[in-house]
Amino acid sequence: MNAAPIGIFDSGLGGLTVARAIFARLPHDSTVYFGDTARVPYGPKSPATVRRYSLEILHWLLGQKVKAVVVACNTSTAHALDVLREASPVPVIGVIEPGARAAVHETHGGPIGVIGTAGTIASGAYERAIHAVAPGVPVRQAACPLFVPLVEEGWFDHPATRLAAEEYLHPLQVADIDVLVLGCTHYPLLRPLLHRVLGPDVTLIDSGEATAGALAEALSERGLDAPAGREPEHRFAVSDDAQRFQTIGARFIGERMGSTEVVEIGTR
Repeated sequence: MNAAPIGIFDSGLGGLTVARAIFARLPHDSTVYFGDTARVPYGPKSPATVRRYSLEILHWLLGQKVKAVVVACNTSTAHALDVLREASPVPVIGVIEPGARAAVHETHGGPIGVIGTAGTIASGAYERAIHAVAPGVPVRQAACPLFVPLVEEGWFDHPATRLAAEEYLHPLQVADIDVLVLGCTHYPLLRPLLHRVLGPDVTLIDSGEATAGALAEALSERGLDAPAGREPEHRFAVSDDAQRFQTIGARFIGERMGSTEVVEIGTR
């Protein structure tokens, strides 16, 4: 199974930042990425619906003979990780626990800040994950609903994006956070702007990078490392609108963005 691909899925495009981190950390591993573009966004949907969608995608990825699955979606991780792990014969890695552990490692006593979509913040998943590692560390959270459409518009350093960032981050600055978890997979593309707004004393945690590290450890522990020197193959699939996915996806991962196939999974 060492040469088998790694499965990665998200509700849409944002998980490509996690894929990019996996490409960097595991350069010999092939991947199969699925974006559920027909049913995005997951945030406003019920936990039961998110679990159903996530299980449908898991079964499709298992059909592609993957050796591990990365849930590159904060909402799916928050609502479905346990049921995915119960249903999967291969390791399933979510983005929340690795990001939480990285934040605890970097903080000098907190508070730790977390930003994400309204659904992720409302779930409290990052706060629970942080407190599971460090119960006494204070956590301050903020929903940033405009960041996703701004990123997909390519407005990484636009005045409107900076204005939104200043508004969203102000309560966290007042709370004097020393670490900020980027709790949505779109947000790493705003990292330079967020760094300028917050200043050099706040460490930014990219959950995708932390997840890639957790994946590498999980594969190594199970003897599933890819053969050294192997040339990887990366497949991309979506449930709708492959052209838009390719166009915007190139902003996330550049030249690695190859052709995209459309596959039908579950119900709409």
